[in-house]
Amino acid sequence: MSESSEYVPPKVWSWNKASGGRFANINRPIAGPMHDKELPVGRHPMQLYSLGTPNGQKVTIMLEELLALGHAGADYDAWLINIGKGDQFGSGFVAANPNSKIPALVDRSGPTPIRVFESGAILVHLAEKFGAFLPKEVAARAECLSWLFWQMGSAPYLGGGFGHFYAYAPTKMEYAIDRFAMETKRQLDVLDRRLAESHYLAGADYTIADIAVWPWYGGLAKGLLYGAGEFLSVKDYANVQRWADAINARPAVKRGRIVNRVQGDPAQQLHERHDASDFDLRTQDKLAAGGAPAAD
Repeated sequence: MSESSEYVPPKVWSWNKASGGRFANINRPIAGPMHDKELPVGRHPMQLYSLGTPNGQKVTIMLEELLALGHAGADYDAWLINIGKGDQFGSGFVAANPNSKIPALVDRSGPTPIRVFESGAILVHLAEKFGAFLPKEVAARAECLSWLFWQMGSAPYLGGGFGHFYAYAPTKMEYAIDRFAMETKRQLDVLDRRLAESHYLAGADYTIADIAVWPWYGGLAKGLLYGAGEFLSVKDYANVQRWADAINARPAVKRGRIVNRVQGDPAQQLHERHDASDFDLRTQDKLAAGGAPAAD
């Protein structure tokens, strides 16, 4: 508390020192490419450039779910973008996503490649393209999109707020941790109340809303994020736990959550995916590359 009370903001902020913490080497107040590096292109219609963080998992889970439904056009190459090493600032990646954040998708199924960035936009693009996981009836579609955009707006409080100050900040700050722990628990309560009345977030059916929310809040509920399960008493949210377990049991989710993953149990990592057989052919050699931050 003393740190926050002693700090007096300058009249004009300037970037004159490193911010400290786990992300200090990649945080900067400017956009654009930092070095020249073209993106590789594989043989599949969908080219994904990502990392197996919660935001990255949304897209690989969606693609695996589409493939499980038989949509061959959803086959994809997943290329690793190591944000800890600054891959997101390469010229090719910035061309695919000017915001320099994972994930970025290039849809090469047509005559002209289409770039899609922001994980929620990618989910909507794929859902509309393949006619899956997004209801067509007006009210159900509105409910689904409402929960999708709820996630897009709320996750920064979990990842950039609670997760940053609890797990990554160079010093522990009581005010910041209390502020974001309170908001994270409020969001868990929002989900728990919704899931008390509905099997999935948008209703009876599994949709892109669940695919978007599960890697963040399902991961938190199952102790997969920040080691904060006990701190946040996540077991108290029984409906979130039921929902998280149901989604975690889906084979496509099990596959999607390990793609582009470079941290944790080596058996739960597949650094790049270029064929469905890659899930069965994983070796320790494939899993030997260096690490990267666990959440973006």
